[in-house]
Amino acid sequence: MTEKDHAHNAALDRSLIRLFIDAPLAAGGTAALSAMQSNYLVNVMRLMRGVELLVFNGLDGEWLATLAATSKNNAAVALIRQVRPQMSGPDIHYLFAPIKRAKLDYVVQKATELGAAVIRPVMTRRTNAERINVERLQANVIEAAEQCGVLRMPEVLAPSKLEKALDQWESSRRLIYCDEAAPIASPLAALAHITPGPLAVLIGPEGGFDPAERERLMRLPFVHALSLGPRIMRADTAGVAAMALINAALGDWRAQE
Repeated sequence: MTEKDHAHNAALDRSLIRLFIDAPLAAGGTAALSAMQSNYLVNVMRLMRGVELLVFNGLDGEWLATLAATSKNNAAVALIRQVRPQMSGPDIHYLFAPIKRAKLDYVVQKATELGAAVIRPVMTRRTNAERINVERLQANVIEAAEQCGVLRMPEVLAPSKLEKALDQWESSRRLIYCDEAAPIASPLAALAHITPGPLAVLIGPEGGFDPAERERLMRLPFVHALSLGPRIMRADTAGVAAMALINAALGDWRAQE
């Protein structure tokens, strides 16, 4: 087996533990693990020195590594070789009105799996949620990326009011918002009117957008309304459906020319 084959097999080996490490990754280097990661590997999983695992940092691709130090609070890994180069992904920002905490975790995890470049909570007039914990959102991003093989880590932005986000919007990025009363009933037909490029998807609160918010969205030249079909969906389901449709029509799921 060649070194290339070994690297390819390592990248596909789902039995290996996969960790996000907030440190530069390069051949021959070492990287310290956090106290939580060290405790998990040494005390919970009871891994020994030399065990192979996969590590990534969202910038330098995925690396095959071995557990080089096994202190329960200060473990470290030794980097062997890169097994996957860094991937970019679609230029899609995911904006959503926060919902209850358990569903909020789900929303952030699924947005990460579906390739969002940026995750941004926006407070609408009908948003009914507790204070948003950005660190918890970031932890959910990491968990989803570790479990699903994601290499690009979406940037998590602090919450802002929808009005402020629209005031500061860059018009070159088209904003697609989900609206059951969109003028074009077919989501695929609506997306066919938009050319690929920088995009954002906006998912409203459980009660829908306030009429004044919807009116403003409809007036903005960079905004497009998107129907999600004949059934009413919960906000967390709508987010997954919208991201899937946009990826298929305008993102990196579509056939490459």
